[in-house]
Amino acid sequence: MSAVTAYVGLGANLQDPAAQVRRALDELASIPHSRLLSRSHLYKSPPLGPAGQPDYVNAVAALETTRAPLEFLAELRAIETRHGRQRDGTRWGPRTLDLDILLYGDRVMDTPELTLPHPGLHERAFVLYPLFDVAPELVVPGRGSVRELRERLGAAHIQRLEPTP
Repeated sequence: MSAVTAYVGLGANLQDPAAQVRRALDELASIPHSRLLSRSHLYKSPPLGPAGQPDYVNAVAALETTRAPLEFLAELRAIETRHGRQRDGTRWGPRTLDLDILLYGDRVMDTPELTLPHPGLHERAFVLYPLFDVAPELVVPGRGSVRELRERLGAAHIQRLEPTP
């Protein structure tokens, strides 16, 4: 298989979320048959899901990989597990680490395991701001460029954290 560029969204809001995300960014570099190309700044944003949970820290990484999409997803899930992630079916609840494939080259797919591009990425500031850091001219299939999408959305309660990774 030839190499593609995959974009991974990272998020955490438990157990020192900034440290969780920074560690996960480092771990992405160890995925077999993959190479970390770039990483975004870290961003803080309010949770999307149930009230009463801590704010999230989010980032995006670009990787070049020859892993098939579902193999790549399995590697991301293994990293989540090492960070204490438990998948109990709760949607948008608090978590130690969440890793999502946002885009996998220009691949479009919809299976029970994986939907590409990631649904909702075009309407979430906590994804678009860090994605803009690593690929401002990237085009989301069927949605437009990251630059345009981010401009349409506005800042929407997102804050860049310092120091950067």
